[in-house]
Amino acid sequence: MALRTNPTERQRRLGAELRRLREQAGLTLNEAGALIDMGRVHLTHVEGGRTAIPSERLRRLCEGYGCTSVPLVEALVSLGEDKGKGWWSGYKGDMRAAALDLAELESRAIGLRSYESLFIPGVFQSEDYTRAIFRVSDVVTNPSDIDRAVEFRMRRQAALTAEDPPTVHAVIHEAALHMRFGGSAVTRKQLLRLVELAELPHVTIQVLPFAADGLPMANTPFNLIASHGGILETIQLDHASQSMFLHDPESVAQYRRHFDRLRGVALPPVDTSPSAISHDVRDSLGLIRHILYSHY
Repeated sequence: MALRTNPTERQRRLGAELRRLREQAGLTLNEAGALIDMGRVHLTHVEGGRTAIPSERLRRLCEGYGCTSVPLVEALVSLGEDKGKGWWSGYKGDMRAAALDLAELESRAIGLRSYESLFIPGVFQSEDYTRAIFRVSDVVTNPSDIDRAVEFRMRRQAALTAEDPPTVHAVIHEAALHMRFGGSAVTRKQLLRLVELAELPHVTIQVLPFAADGLPMANTPFNLIASHGGILETIQLDHASQSMFLHDPESVAQYRRHFDRLRGVALPPVDTSPSAISHDVRDSLGLIRHILYSHY
């Protein structure tokens, strides 16, 4: 079987998890391969996500590594058996590989946590807002490519209204609410969309106000995506020209702490205390509405 030249994030994740289990067991590639009659080079390709491993051999390998977590083993088997096909497959060649990987991750997610500093999170964006962002971006420049990119982002949002949607928790810096893309009408429509989404039972939106005390040092926007019953978590980071995926335990723990600190200093989603009757804005939904109706 030909080796994969560009493994997907899912394929790389399976290989990375198997490598982590092998290293925890203190086995070399030769020793691990002997457990399932697989050569060192072949196992190297498995750990690199460049070739598949049958489920039966994967289970034997996990057993040989001393992995006793049934949920983890089943999650790894699921990663290996997943064909990676979905609506995003139709955009291969039009969208960057990282965008396709993110769409696949979101489609399998049970929980999405995100932090954004200057933009509304992609899964919350209105079509006009998304189009306005792409028009001032140097990532997509051709008008037909912009149409395709907008369409792709809108389809990503289907997860929010799925029959069994993931829980979504976003912390958005107040600066993002004031940034105007496409003019006042577009911004107003986008803020109205946030108000509507905030009322969904599985969506939590918090705003990090300018006046936040003790702002955590987490300036880079990130997504924390939980899948397979929460057993597997992936960090997605956006940079100017590329996306990065992290899934090592140390990075996941670090960004969990980042998110917990951010939500801790952000305004609560909705303040139901009696003091909320005052004219002071004390909750996130109230601040969004205040900006919406006082500026637009």
